[in-house]
Amino acid sequence: MTKEQAIYTIRVPDIGEGITEVELAAWHVAVGDSVAADQPVADVMTDKATVEIPCHVSGTVLALGGEVGQILAVGADLIRLAVAPGMGNTNTNTSSPVEAAMPAPPAPPAEVDAEEDNPFAARPAASAVEAVVAEPEPVPPPSTSTPTPEQMGLTVGLACSVSTQAQTGLAAPAVRQRAAALGVDLGHIPPSGAAGQITHADLDTWLLAQVRSAGGQGAVDEGQEHIPVVGLRRRIAQKMQEAKRRIPHFSYVEEVDVTALEQLRQQLNTCYASSRGKLSLLPFLARALVLALADFPQINARYDDEAQQITRYRAVHLGVAAQTPAGLMVPVVHHVQSLSLWDCAAAIAQVAAAARSGSARREQLMGSTITISSLGALGGIVSTPVINHPEVAIIAVNRMVQRPVLQDGQWVARQMMNLSSSFDHRVVDGMDAAQFIQAVRALLGAPALLLAA
Repeated sequence: MTKEQAIYTIRVPDIGEGITEVELAAWHVAVGDSVAADQPVADVMTDKATVEIPCHVSGTVLALGGEVGQILAVGADLIRLAVAPGMGNTNTNTSSPVEAAMPAPPAPPAEVDAEEDNPFAARPAASAVEAVVAEPEPVPPPSTSTPTPEQMGLTVGLACSVSTQAQTGLAAPAVRQRAAALGVDLGHIPPSGAAGQITHADLDTWLLAQVRSAGGQGAVDEGQEHIPVVGLRRRIAQKMQEAKRRIPHFSYVEEVDVTALEQLRQQLNTCYASSRGKLSLLPFLARALVLALADFPQINARYDDEAQQITRYRAVHLGVAAQTPAGLMVPVVHHVQSLSLWDCAAAIAQVAAAARSGSARREQLMGSTITISSLGALGGIVSTPVINHPEVAIIAVNRMVQRPVLQDGQWVARQMMNLSSSFDHRVVDGMDAAQFIQAVRALLGAPALLLAA
């Protein structure tokens, strides 16, 4: 970059809804790349959706604001560009443009903390939920002896000498924490990250080199694979952990005779599949939930843990648990109570397809008031679904099977299916939960009622 060029800094935008931090999900550019105005440069993820961040000007990438998987606060530097004179938004009067664009080099640990000296270092989680869910364990001081093979994730019996000098390398807090636990001096590790940062991969490469240099001192199990938990998988893990930590789950399972329902569904598909689309079981279940919830408004609700407040909804916004290549997502069909069976079936298929393709809009991933889940033919006999926090109930469909059932003294073949449900016991009493599922069961067992209402 010449002295005639200026610096343009793109910062993490305020996405709204009180979001104070995002996870860096993907980079679309690298240091040294030329970018054009409106070109996507990065994807960031909130607990609601993935948002694509475009470039506002044309220029050359000077520095990236973090690594994939790193948590960035709203307003933090995301990317810095060398741009034409007059386009910059960073004061460069006190230093050269290159110096202004790059983080300052790390100072000795006794004088300056590397995290404070690095504008791109990860910051602590800003929200109360993140602080509780993802708060790291206290970091023990570096060991003064060679770490054990178990500490390095290696086969027992392997001898590997690791330096325990003070850490001087530039790295994100998570990398420094891991290195400290292993007693590794980051000053010995060549960096490959943006702005000279040491990454987890750099640490892994260095450890493997130490293992190989140990020669025949022990057997190395190289069949292990370390997979960073980032992006949607991290969000899923946090969501599940938060739900189980906050919500006292009450589970209830009931079997349903769906013989008449299956007969009706097949008849409707025979007559209308070509003109209206095929019906699966889910729109019938959605209709049964809508009718039953009218008598159990406490179940179509969300519970605010912080405010200690329950919000009940007259409209039913149905979350549909969907498996995607990236992991479990819960797209939402809004106002299910106003949809016909075919409209509901089409809406469920549309949001599920959008979730699987990664094209779901933010509004399609938020606002659910109750969730249904189905594994289809893999549904098993019974399951214990995890509530989609902050909702208070989830209904899971198990596998449909033909079984002999005693009716009027005669054994007859019937199509049977279990409904497995979980409820937030702080909001829904056991008796109410049981009565609600019985109401759903009665509607599914007599499907004409679903069409008559």
